[in-house]
Amino acid sequence: MDSRVIEIRKHLKKKLDPMRFEHTLGVSYTCQALAMRYGYDLDKAELAGLLHDCAKRYDRPTMLEKCISRGIPVSESEERDPSLLHAKLGAWMAREKYGVDDEEILSAIACHTTGKTDMGMLDKILYVADYIEPRRYKAADLPRMRKLAFEDLDRACLAIMESILRYLGTLDCPIDPLTIAACNHMRAVAARSQEQAAAGNGEIGPEKIKEENTVESVKRNGKTRSRSAGREKGRRYKNY
Repeated sequence: MDSRVIEIRKHLKKKLDPMRFEHTLGVSYTCQALAMRYGYDLDKAELAGLLHDCAKRYDRPTMLEKCISRGIPVSESEERDPSLLHAKLGAWMAREKYGVDDEEILSAIACHTTGKTDMGMLDKILYVADYIEPRRYKAADLPRMRKLAFEDLDRACLAIMESILRYLGTLDCPIDPLTIAACNHMRAVAARSQEQAAAGNGEIGPEKIKEENTVESVKRNGKTRSRSAGREKGRRYKNY
């Protein structure tokens, strides 16, 4: 265990409301479980989970004000919905207030709400853990998402992103472009990951099936032609 964890927990318990703190613990534990499943550093996963919502102690106007005063870039969508800023502000607080200088942890905290293109392992772990942690009960299709998270992390990320985009679509509200870009990128990543898994399991993809069918057809037709040619030669010899 990272030596800072106990003190960070104590501090967060004072600063966050009880339900937010329980959610934070749930995400932290789930990050560790996913880290064990995918062979990632448990201490880094735990810290990312603990600190991912550390900025949620503030209300929306305060988050916006703090980001502007600290020179943290604010996009148009974040200005319209400052709640999105808790990820960026949380990464800043993790570095400046909690002494975390690991770039993978800071990256995971900064993108855990919207996602981003080219997400690393910890980015994905935290993104998924935030959605499936045990205290969650309102999110869509949770049983399937929880199962998928421990089977294929890329597909779990994609499924969660698509679910969130569908939900936001029903609200008829602006969607952060980062979320759309992250989802499009994850579609390509998940497809590539599935192809590699299929190849590793000895499964045959469509192109391979087509190729093998063509080869088999040539072989079969070749044999047929060979047998036909032999019979014709025999008939000619007999007639002669």
